[in-house]
Amino acid sequence: MKKRLLAVFLILVLTVCMAAGCKQNVGTTQDNAIVEEEEGAGEDETGTYLFGFSCISMENPYFITLEQSLRETVEAEGNTMITRDPADDPEVQISQIQDMIEEGIDAIFLCPVSWDGITPALEALRDAGIKIINVDTQVKDMTYVDAYIGSDNRTAGELCAQDLTEQRPDGGRVVILESDAQNSVIERITGFEETIAGQGFEVVARADTKGELNQARETAAKIFAENDQITAVMCGNDQIALGALVAAHTAGLTDVLIYGVDGSPDLKKELLKSDTLIRGTSGQSPISIGKDAARTGMAVLNGEDYEEELYEDVFFITSENVDMYGADGWQ
Repeated sequence: MKKRLLAVFLILVLTVCMAAGCKQNVGTTQDNAIVEEEEGAGEDETGTYLFGFSCISMENPYFITLEQSLRETVEAEGNTMITRDPADDPEVQISQIQDMIEEGIDAIFLCPVSWDGITPALEALRDAGIKIINVDTQVKDMTYVDAYIGSDNRTAGELCAQDLTEQRPDGGRVVILESDAQNSVIERITGFEETIAGQGFEVVARADTKGELNQARETAAKIFAENDQITAVMCGNDQIALGALVAAHTAGLTDVLIYGVDGSPDLKKELLKSDTLIRGTSGQSPISIGKDAARTGMAVLNGEDYEEELYEDVFFITSENVDMYGADGWQ
């Protein structure tokens, strides 16, 4: 009996000592396991960034692919990106950028709907200390941006013009379908016109189609109805070219050469047809542009070296070489 009481007494003493020992360390960093986990989680988040993306219109397959390339690259490094679609409305774009500023973005990948109308948004971004990575089409005042990544747009227009002079060495009547608010398109058309100058070509009509397929179709239909013997149609992008193609078919044109810029899958599929009116497109790679822009954006935020202006190569795609690029996706 005495032995049993002694055993119980020893157990009670041991329990009290253990409890007292635990209490002595309550609140110390060594015992606060929950705080250590929270601090660790915070350390994991250090160095990750929130990017914003705003382009001209997410109805354009080019920008869909560009957005995917950007997202995949930044997210692969543990960052996050939010996307807003202004649907070709400059005022909506400015409003959406303000929303992204309030959401706390660290940097923005920006392709302006209007290269000069975007200035109020650029000012707001600068005032908020947000880095601006200008992508695809330049803003008018480049002093606001930290870096620009896009295609060599002037060369893209030159390539179309060089082919036209080879195909029609005697010159002819040309229609130009452009987009006055997009500097990328302005550069392409400038390169085209400078190259055909003095080569016997006359620009008989030109129109701002806002870069949209349906507007290009409607505008081209009116131009074709008012002008005969059209030799070629130079289009600021592939969406415009596809709209002009529909209008040309409706007008019964059979000997017009239509040029685009982008190298989109839809236009390359047209080049696979033996009787297409699409002569060619100056291809660019939204995949490469997206990857380079993402890497540049991360370098800017990390304080690393980067190129302030990066121009991607372009290449001319026709029915003769379209198989090399493939018609089922972008370059």
